This record gives sequence, C-alpha cells and structure tokens, in this order.
Amino acid sequence: MQYLHTMVRIRDIDESLAFYCNKLGLCEVRRIENDAGRFTLIFLAAPADVERATVGKAPLLELTYNWEPEQYDEGRNFGHLAYRVDNIYDICQQLMDSGVAINRPPRDGRMAFVRSPDGISIELLQSGDALPSAEPWRSMANTGIW
Repeated sequence: MQYLHTMVRIRDIDESLAFYCNKLGLCEVRRIENDAGRFTLIFLAAPADVERATVGKAPLLELTYNWEPEQYDEGRNFGHLAYRVDNIYDICQQLMDSGVAINRPPRDGRMAFVRSPDGISIELLQSGDALPSAEPWRSMANTGIW
C-alpha cells in the first residue's frame, strides 16, 4: 500500500493557489481539467517532494474544484493536513506577513495550526527537536478555531 494524496474541495482556484503555493510554499505538479465531469483537479507537493511526486513516489494534496458553484461546510470534519517545516517560527512569520491568521501559535516551538481560505485546518510541525520557546509566539493566544 502507498499513500497517494489527500483531497480537499475548493471554491476558488486562484484564492486557493495563492494560499497553498504562494503563502504556504507548495508546488503544483499536475492539473487535470475534466470537461465531461465539469471539474478541475490540481495536485500539489511539498518543495522537497516535487521530484519524487512527478513519478508517483510522494504524497500529494489534491485540490478539487467543481465548476458548478457549491457551498462547502466546515472543512475540519476530516481532520487536518500536516506538514513538517524547517523552522516553525519563520514559516509562521511568513504566513502572518502575508495575511494568514495563526490560529494556534507555535508557543512550544514545535506545532502551529493555520486554516486555508476554505477552512481546512493545516498543522505545521517543526522538523527535529522543538525550537526554544520565543516571543512573540510564547505569549500569543489562539485565534478562532483550528
């Protein structure tokens, strides 16, 4: 058995790619437009996985855009997506600087949560040992739900 991907439905391709690619740093590796089914599939990989993803050897995030407008309820019901990061403080600062709320700040130097424009909860985990606790993260309160 091989883990292939996690699929999340999105309402707006441009808004979602701005979040997942431009802010979070994922890379588009494949796109499928299905006229008969009236949907678009966009497959994303973490930067370190792009080469392996192009040959089917790395997990992917599949964004599914249905061409007919739909309202999607709370995305948290499936759990969350999780990504290991090189520096939890740096990525959280980059996300905040680009307008993304840090719903659960990395007070412990190890874990943070943000949400996509469609309400998908995303866990960011520090690679290796937790970083030493530091401000402003140490005293930052949770925001919204995560």
